[in-house]
Amino acid sequence: MRMRKKYTMGKDKYYFTIKSVPNNITIFRKTKEAAITAFEKYRRAGKEIEWLGKWDGKEFKESNIPAAVSA
Repeated sequence: MRMRKKYTMGKDKYYFTIKSVPNNITIFRKTKEAAITAFEKYRRAGKEIEWLGKWDGKEFKESNIPAAVSA
């Protein structure tokens, strides 16, 4: 049986996901600049990634990929 871990998302943190098999990896950063920098590094490394945005406690805000990264 597969083990599942509970994961609580922190309010006002920026999240993105690295899609991999068999599990996706969710990463957060405290500031938007740090999140964009890390997101860009993973994208340049050829990873399949998805920007989630800023978690406000109920849903993701700023879920559009930042302009600096989408180019």
